[in-house]
Formats: sequence, C-alpha cells, structure tokens
Amino acid sequence: MRRSVSSPQLSRRRFLHTSLAAVSGAVLAPSILVRPAHANVAASERLGIGVIGLGGRGRRVMQAFLEQPDTQVRAVCDCYADRRQTGVDQVNSYYGNQDCDSHIDFLEILERPDIDAVLIATGDNWHAGVSLLAARAGKDIYCEKPMSVTVAESRAVADTMKRLGRIFQCGTQRRSIGNFRFAADLARSGKLGELKELHAEEAPGMKVLYDTVLPEEPEPPREEFDWNRWLGPSLWRPYNQKYPTRGFWSAHVDWSGASVTEWGSHTVDICQWANNSDDTGPVEYWQEGDRWVSKYANGTKLIIRNGLRFGSCPVRFEGTEGWVETGDSGEIEAWPKSLLGNRGFEGGYPPENHVRAFLDSVVSRQECVSDAEVAHRSISACHVTNIVKRLGRPVKWDPETETIIDDAEANRLLSRAYRDPWYL
Repeated sequence: MRRSVSSPQLSRRRFLHTSLAAVSGAVLAPSILVRPAHANVAASERLGIGVIGLGGRGRRVMQAFLEQPDTQVRAVCDCYADRRQTGVDQVNSYYGNQDCDSHIDFLEILERPDIDAVLIATGDNWHAGVSLLAARAGKDIYCEKPMSVTVAESRAVADTMKRLGRIFQCGTQRRSIGNFRFAADLARSGKLGELKELHAEEAPGMKVLYDTVLPEEPEPPREEFDWNRWLGPSLWRPYNQKYPTRGFWSAHVDWSGASVTEWGSHTVDICQWANNSDDTGPVEYWQEGDRWVSKYANGTKLIIRNGLRFGSCPVRFEGTEGWVETGDSGEIEAWPKSLLGNRGFEGGYPPENHVRAFLDSVVSRQECVSDAEVAHRSISACHVTNIVKRLGRPVKWDPETETIIDDAEANRLLSRAYRDPWYL
C-alpha cells in the first residue's frame, strides 16, 4: 500500500511479554490453549488492542478479546458512527470505565504507541490493506476471513508478515474448534487411508455480482458514515446506500468473492489442512455440473459444492479406508464408526480459543495455526475457483509461481486495480 505508517518503538508491554517468554523458555504451540504466566498483570501493562471494524462479527470477536485477562481493548474504529458508539459502549461496560477511544480513520489507531495488536473485522475489501499497514506500523494482527479479495493481495500479506516478523492469525476459527480439528486429524493421520475426495461447502444462495453499478445518492456526512474510507483501495464510484450493506458488497467481486469465499474461507481451509496442503494448492480447476472441482498433484480432488449436512460450513473427507463428515452443528459422522469412539462435540462457531491461540503466539512469537501463509494458500484456491466461474473454462495452476498456466486473461484476474493513494 502506498500509504505507510511509521513503526512505533517497542512498547513496554511487548518488551515485558517477549522477555517473559524468553526467560521462561516457553514454547506455546498454537494448538495448546493455555493461560500465559503473565495473565494477571495490571491494566496498564496488558497487551493493548485496537479494533478496526465493528459489525456483528467484529463485536463478537472483540468480546473474546475483552474476556482475555492479559489484554486491554483501548480503541475502536468504524466508518459508521452508530457502530463506533456501540463498540465504545461495549468496551466501557465490560471494564466499568469510560477509557475507550473511538476513531473514524483506522490510520489513527495504527499510529498509537499504546496499541500492540489489532483485530481487523472490516469488510473483505479492506482485510489485506489494513493488515499490510498494521504490520508496517509494528502491530500484530488478528484478521477476520477471508484475508483478501485477490491472490496478489494475500501473497503480499504473507510475504510482509514474514519479512517484518509480525504475528498474524486469520479468523478461520474452525481450526481451533474440536469437531473440525478431530476430522482433519483423522485425515492427516492416515486413518481414512489414501484421501480421494475433499468436500467443501460454499455459502448457499449468493449470486455473484460483477459490474453492477447503482445510481448516485446523496452522500452522508463523514462523521455519520465515511464513504471514502469504506471504499478504500477499490475503484471510486458515487455513493449509494445499498453498496455497503452486507448482502450486496459480500456478493460483489469489487469487494468480495461471494459464495466461494464466504464459506470456502473456512471449508476449503479445513480441506487444505486435512490434505497436508498448507503450503500448496490444487493444480487443476474445472466445473462439473453445479460443483467446482480441483485436483492436487497427489490426485486428491477438492470439490466445492452444496448439500452437505450438519449446519453451516460442513466438510467431508473420503479415503480408501473410510470417511468423516462434520459441520457447525457439532455433529460428526464417520465410517467405520469405530473412528469416533465415544467422542462428542459442542456446536457453533466461537472465536475464544482462536483468539487465545493468537495471544499465546504473540507472547511466544511462534506462528499461529492460521498464519498468513496458510490462509493465503487456502483463499487462493477459492480465488482461482472464482476465476473459473467468471471465465467459464478450466484452468491449470502452478502453486510454485502462483500463476495460471498459458492463460493471460485468467492471470489478470489474480489482482485488481487500486486507486490512489493505495497500492500493494
């Protein structure tokens, strides 16, 4: 991004946290969700958190940060005035004070030396851009999914986190939820035999919007809604109140990836994990009826579809010796049934364990279970699938160069034009 923010000095909190981890020799694997030794520190010495984006999901994940004893949410930011106020009220009510600040512009949060890490829960359009600017400002990052709108964006995020040594956790929380972890472990352990098919659900009922342009309407005052900042790096267009509504922007390719990235951010991610493919991706993509199919170099198929069971974001893994299927209901079914033993799991999509794993990684400086490279590879499979949808033809993908083979038109869709002053 062209806009840059100077990196603050190493804060006392970050120095304390890093020093404690070094002195104790702590090695906290991201999957081990434990309270760190410094949990009962004074409020002034807690990890300072800034929240950027206060829609429903943002407030839900922010609550998980509030409940961690070693964090202090110090500031919130949103383009909407009513969301800012709701966020401030939520924070102040939890702490029993009036200390939380609100900002219209997220750059003001990134400039604050008392903010050590940020929760990014904006619309998809801003996930990559804010992540890049936050990393350059010296912040660690918990970013909601999907981490990008294009392959080029998420590659830039992954490279930047590695280069700057920042901790990044993508909000693909199902990697920290018991039934999904168990199903992926069955596949990874070889108990299903050789994997043949991985089934990932896409969000039902979302029709992709491509070049849809709505008529201009009077733009609200910036203090009420900052249209320019909401648009961010995407191409300029006059304001229409429908653009920033959840059901519209999440289906429009200027700002999101519709049904495939909406649920595929989670379901394809779990399939990648099950196939031990966190550092690669499928090499061929095509359509079969109403299914979007791809194939890994090892011959395993990834099938993005509808019709699986067990609530939202279900997955199914099929191997030569058995299969397993699960979803957000917490239900899990397998064959042979002996694979399950007497295990039971709660349903839902809670962020608490994923947030705790992020904070433990901030202390230990070890990679998160949903780090930037992992999230990039998963969302790339979704983005290439969307390219197949848009062009109406199969493509071949090179996971090493991250290019579509012998197809210039398809390769142009791996990135998008940014408007000044923003760029990757």
